[in-house]
Amino acid sequence: MEKKHKILLAAGAVLCVLLFFIDIYLGATAVIILAALAMCVFIMEDSRVLPEVTIRLDDEAKKVVVENTGNAMANKVHVALVPLDIEFDLPGLEADAKYEYPLSRMITEAKAIVSFDNAKGGRTSRTFTLSAMGKGDDDLLKPMFPMFKWK
Repeated sequence: MEKKHKILLAAGAVLCVLLFFIDIYLGATAVIILAALAMCVFIMEDSRVLPEVTIRLDDEAKKVVVENTGNAMANKVHVALVPLDIEFDLPGLEADAKYEYPLSRMITEAKAIVSFDNAKGGRTSRTFTLSAMGKGDDDLLKPMFPMFKWK
């Protein structure tokens, strides 16, 4: 955790103690606000160096677009297109960068498997459905945690 985050949380804790002497309800409210602030800081620290690599087809279905929408560099990116039997590697993909892999012909449907390393050395693998005709995995209305079957 950064030094300024520690100072902020320590100052909040001292303020909570002082508010407890003024009024117990005011101090309890400050503790709840400080707890929410601490949770935000911890979540922010966890999500600092996370690459998010996505794969899609371009509009003409002649290129595969590999894009890093995360906030860190993705290292050792390996992409496999199934059942086209096409594989390619990228040494790295910066944050908010994209790479276009040209195909020899148009494809209508395929599955793409991407695996990459983050800055901490953890290996991540994801699978994407590529389709020139229908919706892919980039549906903005798709729920993050579906409770029922998603169509």
